[in-house]
Amino acid sequence: MIYLYSGEGAGKTTSALGIALRALGHGQKVLVIQFLKWNRTTGEYLFKHPNYQIEQFSSTEWIGVATLTEKDAKECRNGLATAYLRCKSQDVKLLILDEINYAVSVEMLEENDVIDCLQRLKSECPDLNIVITGRGATRKLKKIADFVNIIKEVKSSGMVCDEGIQW
Repeated sequence: MIYLYSGEGAGKTTSALGIALRALGHGQKVLVIQFLKWNRTTGEYLFKHPNYQIEQFSSTEWIGVATLTEKDAKECRNGLATAYLRCKSQDVKLLILDEINYAVSVEMLEENDVIDCLQRLKSECPDLNIVITGRGATRKLKKIADFVNIIKEVKSSGMVCDEGIQW
C-alpha cells in the first residue's frame, strides 16, 4: 500500500512515524528517507532500534526554496535511489519517504521518477508499505496512492485559523 500525507497542517511526519512505531512493534524493518531535512537533533533521527534506519538527504541547511541548488537536487536523487536499493536488498517492510512530496513540488525531484520508483517497489516488493509525506503533493502522486490524507491546520499557537472557531 502507498499512504500519502500532505497539506498545510502540521503532523504529516508524525503520522508516518506512528505507522513506523506499529511496524516496529510487529518486528518489521523500517527505513526512513528524509528529503531536504538536515536536523540531526530530532527525535526520529536520534531514535535507535535494530529494525529502524533513518537517513537524510540534503546538501546544507537551506533557508527557503530560492536557496536550493542542483546539489540539493542531486542529494534528493541519491535519496530516491537509496530507498529503492535498500528496500530491494534489506527486506524492509515499511518505507517512509519523508518530504518527498515537497521535493517534487519544488522541482528537486522529477515527478515521473518518483512515480516510476514507487510503482517498481510496489510490484517488486509486494510486502512493502510506503508512506510519502510533505506539502504540495501532485495530482499524479495522489492518484497512485492507495490512501490520501490531507492535513488541514485548524489552530496554531492559539491563533484561529479556520472559519472563526474560538477555542
